[in-house]
Amino acid sequence: QVQLVESGGGLVQPGGSLRLYCTASESIFRFYAMAWYRQAPGKQRELVAAAFSGGSTNYADSVKGRITISRDNAKNTVHLQMNNLKPRDTAVYYCKADFTATPGSGTWGQGTQITVSS
Repeated sequence: QVQLVESGGGLVQPGGSLRLYCTASESIFRFYAMAWYRQAPGKQRELVAAAFSGGSTNYADSVKGRITISRDNAKNTVHLQMNNLKPRDTAVYYCKADFTATPGSGTWGQGTQITVSS
């Protein structure tokens, strides 16, 4: 079973930057998508960004221009570069691997906390 391990979370001041890492226990080359989601207290989990096997990416409107997802198939890793962070970005961030385009054919990491506060 594929395992995903996230790292890179922490406390950052508004306007600061963080880089999240998600490393898979096996090759991600054939995975349909690698994505980052987040869940703030009392809110539903939402998509932040996704990187697809064909090279395309997708971003939530709330993070466009501030966050970049990149997928390194050679290292079985997906990164999330987050700049100009805002308090509303505070959440637990989860990495997800979608094995195919079929809903439910994926697995989640354990999550990493990001807190944006002065």
